[in-house]
Amino acid sequence: MNQLKILKLSKSIIKHIVIYALAFVTLVPFIWMILTSLKDMSEIFVYPPQFFPSEFKFENYKLAFEAAPFGRYYFNSLFVAFTVTLGQLITCSMAAFAFARMQFPGRNILFYLFLGTMMIPYNVTMIPSFLVLYWLGWIDTYYALIVPGLASAFGTFLLRQFFITIPKELEEAAFIDGATKLQVLWKIIVPLAKPALATLAIFTFMGVFNDFIWALIVLNSEDMQTVQLGLAIFRDRYLTQWDLLMAGSVTAVLPILIVFFFAQKYFIQGITLSGLKE
Repeated sequence: MNQLKILKLSKSIIKHIVIYALAFVTLVPFIWMILTSLKDMSEIFVYPPQFFPSEFKFENYKLAFEAAPFGRYYFNSLFVAFTVTLGQLITCSMAAFAFARMQFPGRNILFYLFLGTMMIPYNVTMIPSFLVLYWLGWIDTYYALIVPGLASAFGTFLLRQFFITIPKELEEAAFIDGATKLQVLWKIIVPLAKPALATLAIFTFMGVFNDFIWALIVLNSEDMQTVQLGLAIFRDRYLTQWDLLMAGSVTAVLPILIVFFFAQKYFIQGITLSGLKE
């Protein structure tokens, strides 16, 4: 019996050591980014490598913000990310409710066709999307950053998988009380689907806030640039200002960390529950 307990304890210790080791390996790039943002440029690529700076240079953050109008860049990124996230929560909720609860001819075929669009590589749709926006005169405007992202096949699929797990009896009781389908969606389904909605919100916010390629294609003027484009000013053909680039990168990560910490409880529930039940 004692040997069995010792064996279980040993397995538990080894398991936790492996988990902590993997967690540390995952965090190393982030730690390196923070420490590099506090180093002098001359200390970053010395040999042998120096993990900690000899002197913490917090003024790197001030210099990074003075190098470009990052206040404007942050406003653009946050405005676009919040608007697209809110838009996707609304449109995907309505589409998911239709596919999960409403009966109409060709529903399943339409859903699978809708789902099939996830198989199309982003690079294939990039040029046609740009041409459509060009014809509409939306290049270098917020419309170019927001409108293409207001609907998502992935978000619809994620929410639909969660909606079909909600008991139909709740809706039937609401219909008996005279509720419309729209009222059932907003007053019964949406409150019960907070974990799935939080998951979709985090994924969408992260994707839009970190997007570089699409913003690079559709934006021209400096006033419309986002944070990810703004960070590129620290990279030159012959020299990269790694200390300032890392300082800017640390501040660029903060909004995503804040959103994640506020929604992590629902995020984990959403991944667990909406995943892949049919």
